[in-house]
Amino acid sequence: MSISHTSLLHLPPSVNPTSKPSNSSPILFSFHLKTPPNPALLTSKASSFMRPLTLARNPIKKSHRPICPKISNSVEAGIGIMGTKLGMMSFFEEDGTVVPVTVVGFREGNIVTQVKTESTDGYNAVQVGYRRVRDKKLTKPEMGHLEKSGIIPMRHLQEFRLVDVGEFEVKQKLELEELFSEGDLVDVSGTTIGKGFQGGIKRWNFKRGLMTHGSKSHRALGSIGAGTTPGRVYKGKKMPGRMGGTKRKIRKLKIMKIDNDLRIVMIKGALPGKPGNLLRIAPAKIVGKNIPKS
Repeated sequence: MSISHTSLLHLPPSVNPTSKPSNSSPILFSFHLKTPPNPALLTSKASSFMRPLTLARNPIKKSHRPICPKISNSVEAGIGIMGTKLGMMSFFEEDGTVVPVTVVGFREGNIVTQVKTESTDGYNAVQVGYRRVRDKKLTKPEMGHLEKSGIIPMRHLQEFRLVDVGEFEVKQKLELEELFSEGDLVDVSGTTIGKGFQGGIKRWNFKRGLMTHGSKSHRALGSIGAGTTPGRVYKGKKMPGRMGGTKRKIRKLKIMKIDNDLRIVMIKGALPGKPGNLLRIAPAKIVGKNIPKS
């Protein structure tokens, strides 16, 4: 159903050269709309012939704009500690089963250097220091941060975000046997071994070409895309580049043995990095146990 709408416009004398100012009369024209017009959006301007109708803008109110919810950072399942990777060995269980384990040692450290709360820093976290070093190994801002709390110089400082930090205080010593026990599952983070610049075969396990029968493509990458369409290389294309040297977390590893006399812990499986690298050990996040399913 169409609705007829009539508008009245006054034409200036300059539009028609034969017309006279005294004989100028308004012109009526009609147009059909499928829906009735909104009187608040239609305004008529008689001073200009080129703009007979103007649409008035309807500004969007701030209350109607979608508000993005605040994204909260992930929280650890519990306080953790830092250690040093020593190497790998074989561990024999009571039934004779051989289990490959990684030995992690602990130097002087694992001391609480700062407690952050929502009132002071906007979130709850515990900062832990590890591995004592000489004063000249740290910068003046780092020394000032530790001297403020009266703590010895520490090489590594890391935070553990927790739900509640009420039971922690500055200068508190974190002991391995008090936090973990044999059979617990932990998440271990570290930096992988750097391999440098590598080709596609070693970096992405690509297949090589024939080495005989006249083949001239042995370990080359090959085609990296189509021609004119799309005329570019897609993002994320697997190509030669720098391999390793990135942060990696291995989840749900079992603690096989804790030796308090040697100050070492044996964790089942391989851990990232080479011997001497820093490792971060924290309780494993398990959905339904220490993390809600929702």
